Amino acid sequence: MSINSSVSYRPCVGIMLLNHEGHVFTGRRIDTSTEAWQMPQGGIDEGEGYKKAALRELLEETGITSDKVEIISQSLGWLYYDLPEHLGGKFWGGKYKGQKQIWFLMRFLGVDGDVDINHFEPEFNEWKWIKPKVLPDLIAPFKKKIYEEVLHIFKDELRS
Repeated sequence: MSINSSVSYRPCVGIMLLNHEGHVFTGRRIDTSTEAWQMPQGGIDEGEGYKKAALRELLEETGITSDKVEIISQSLGWLYYDLPEHLGGKFWGGKYKGQKQIWFLMRFLGVDGDVDINHFEPEFNEWKWIKPKVLPDLIAPFKKKIYEEVLHIFKDELRS
């Protein structure tokens, strides 16, 4: 696990959502011209617990309600990533150099029709289920290491 000072990292949660086949939900980011796919993630509101933040972010980004998921596991500590220098000042008013995240592994209990990426303000313009092992190859290069860490943390619960 990466060990960094948390002084300038934005506190967030991340969600690895598995369907009944053991595939992972990924969405293609709407705010980039590249093929940037990612799992749902987002900031923790002040006074909000990790689990509550994860379920809120899941709803906001996928339209999936909390009764359609089961929490399987959670990372024990923070995982960190830095934004590349060319993005550093573009996000969060330049206040953070990256994010620190608590990750949740969840099982999706619903059907694909329960997914609505336009439920709130869309962050994704497309979504799909993928095999866990291909995750690091689909995401932005600066997030590759953290995705490899998430895969390692949840490896005992994943199928290949």
